[in-house]
Amino acid sequence: MIDRRQIVELYARGDAVALVTLVRVEGSSYRRVGARLLIAANGDYAGSISGGCLEAEVIRKARWLTRDGATMQRYSTLFDDTADIPFGLGCGGTVDLLIEPAQTAECAALMGAMQSALEGRPQQVCTALPTLAGRFARTVTPLNVSPSSRTDPFAAAENGNTIREQFLPPQRLFILGAGDDARPMAECPTRWGGRGSAPHSRPQWARPERVPGATVLIEPTSAALVAQVSCRIDPADAVVLMTHSYEQDRDWLRAVLPLEPCYLGLLGARHRSALLVAEAAAMLGWDVARACEGLFAPVGLDLGGDGPEAIALATIAEIQARVEGKLGASRRLTAELVEQQIAAGGASRYLQTQCAL
Repeated sequence: MIDRRQIVELYARGDAVALVTLVRVEGSSYRRVGARLLIAANGDYAGSISGGCLEAEVIRKARWLTRDGATMQRYSTLFDDTADIPFGLGCGGTVDLLIEPAQTAECAALMGAMQSALEGRPQQVCTALPTLAGRFARTVTPLNVSPSSRTDPFAAAENGNTIREQFLPPQRLFILGAGDDARPMAECPTRWGGRGSAPHSRPQWARPERVPGATVLIEPTSAALVAQVSCRIDPADAVVLMTHSYEQDRDWLRAVLPLEPCYLGLLGARHRSALLVAEAAAMLGWDVARACEGLFAPVGLDLGGDGPEAIALATIAEIQARVEGKLGASRRLTAELVEQQIAAGGASRYLQTQCAL
């Protein structure tokens, strides 16, 4: 996603000369199909199509290759000990690249689709590849897709001469809390090209400089904040609860669990999380097993390490694996574990002491 943002920004400069798209791979490849490289007149570029072995070659020849329009080019990165190593690396595969002039209506349509998706409007793009059987052409249409639908965004038609792409909005991450450990978490969406939000009811915590890269939302009360943010969360979103307040985490958990986001993580000790899940389930009229199904607690993959940065890394890694459908074993609460933790004591140790007067 970060590639897409950088490509759109470079195209907006107005001096792009060629756009390169990886459309087929045989064997192994550093990048997946759909990867792109935009080249500017002065040699600047955004995106990538390999691990660095092809970029210099393609950048050097792109303008010459597209002198008559869009073209298909095949490159081999197979290692052959009887010849020089092609393009500097033995990646072990063959790739087909679509190289097209940047100053055309077709490229402008694609850039428009990418920009629209970045702004939250999904788009579908169908491209007819330049072959002996047909000419290069492209159509763009709005995409009506479920918010939780994140399937393979790049697919080739049966004849191999047409490719279809889905441009979906960036992954959103809601960080419910703005303590010191939320700061490295908030920086991560910007790095991967997603969008982050850090709602909080305490203005002294939820300041833009405390959570750089995140959209900061502030409401005067916790209840108002929960009501405002809950209506924005959809099934494609990732949510991390880390307010460090037992009551606020319980209120958020009760509000967010029924929304079934693709990822819902709860920061805190296993015992504290178990009590929160049990209380939230009771408030919702759910059994504990149902509440545990939609929750990742303890939050994050077990990567080791300590401190806010390590927690952010482990959590973002778990979210990435979840979104991409690559998640293996995670540390998850179960109804049995919740029962064991509740037997160890109640929630009073996590509640703020208040004067009855």
